[in-house]
Amino acid sequence: METAGAIPGYDYGSAELPRSPVSPEDLDLLKQTVLFDAESERHLRMAGEVLRDQVEDVLDVWYGFVASHPHLVRYFAGPDGEPDGDYLARVRARFGQWIRDLCERPWDEAWLDYQEEIALRHTREKKNQTDGAQAPDEIPLRYVVAFVYPITATVREFLEKGGHTPDEVEAMHQAWFKAVTLTVVLWSRPYAGESW
Repeated sequence: METAGAIPGYDYGSAELPRSPVSPEDLDLLKQTVLFDAESERHLRMAGEVLRDQVEDVLDVWYGFVASHPHLVRYFAGPDGEPDGDYLARVRARFGQWIRDLCERPWDEAWLDYQEEIALRHTREKKNQTDGAQAPDEIPLRYVVAFVYPITATVREFLEKGGHTPDEVEAMHQAWFKAVTLTVVLWSRPYAGESW
């Protein structure tokens, strides 16, 4: 498994990243809106501990899902319509690090800045640039939002492998669901513009 510093295109905390227009106060209100509190944070950290050694297995499930749906995999395909293996591999490494970051990092301004960067990399503003890919230049917002369900539902079986009680697994799963929902809300910001 790559260390975060060796992941191509992963520039979390870089001074080169623009600041997120989302303030810590905005984030706090979003956390309140999705009912993400101190207990949620504790359970998300627990989830991170359980998922840490299973990240590649989780990604196998998620990538299998995308690969089995031509309308999704096309956003990782070159002009010939064939999936770009290098692009998929580079995004996969960052997606794995996103799992770790979501569960383990503090949700501070550096985290907000990187969520904004991820958001922009889904849009015409920055899609393909990080990896020099020639895939379609934007992932429609509808698919970004719809992905909340598979990203949430498929994680439960991995959380169940941590040796926790059913109640703890449920609490970790709910914390993950809240965190993924909040992240996708942040990723929707560039699409929504001022109405966000």
